[in-house]
Amino acid sequence: MTPIPKAKGGGMSAAELELTHVSERDRIEQWRHEALERAGYDAESAIVLAASHDIDLHAAVGLLERGCTVELALQILL
Repeated sequence: MTPIPKAKGGGMSAAELELTHVSERDRIEQWRHEALERAGYDAESAIVLAASHDIDLHAAVGLLERGCTVELALQILL
């Protein structure tokens, strides 16, 4: 486990918090993107859906599992 860096006051600086937030968000979006591609979405559609945090990943995958085309699923989700 990597220790959390400490700023002068004992907490993280604003810059450190921002970097942690961005890298965590990037990891989540990458994971969502991979899951969407595995489900059958093309790379471009998976990128759009992965970055749309208000779209439920399980719902997006479920649409394809129930027989929707990617195009129809995108219409429903977006």
